[in-house]
Amino acid sequence: MKTFPKPLTADEEREYLCRLRAGDEEAKNVLIERNLRLVAHIVKKYQTPDDDTEDLISIGTIGLIKAVLTFDGTKGSRLATYAARCIDNELLMMLRAKKKTARDVSLYEPIGTDREGNEISLLDIIEYTSPSILERIDLKENILHLYGVLSQVLTPREEQVIRMRYGLYNQKSRTQREVARVLGISRSYVSERH
Repeated sequence: MKTFPKPLTADEEREYLCRLRAGDEEAKNVLIERNLRLVAHIVKKYQTPDDDTEDLISIGTIGLIKAVLTFDGTKGSRLATYAARCIDNELLMMLRAKKKTARDVSLYEPIGTDREGNEISLLDIIEYTSPSILERIDLKENILHLYGVLSQVLTPREEQVIRMRYGLYNQKSRTQREVARVLGISRSYVSERH
């Protein structure tokens, strides 16, 4: 870990805070840079072997920047006291978000290799039987085309037999016997038409 600049004295902090309130960007940068040691100190509380120290310092620095921009010196506390709470909050929010996604599994993340040495992912081995969107669109277009063709090549009676027998146009499909009974025709006529 690199070394950080020494913290500001109480008098220096007051001076830079006054300059910051007057709109001095350089004062803001100095306040942030001279409090980075505080970020590093607080990060040590949260660090685990799995965490990247630089990532934690970056997140803690976001808390420090928020603290510098929102600090109200009239409340009687020092910037470091207020900043410590803001840095803690930022790190805790990151840890909570990380905990929520800790059990998430990516379907695309490699889980091994096949016999030829190609990486395989979970998506490669999951059997997915539901048709894809493209297959469903294609099916819908084919059905619409079929409906258009039926009325062109069949008589109205034949079309009615086919509709009832196969449940077209959102109807319930029926047996040959049911179609014959409903339409008052012979089962052989229904058999010939479907």
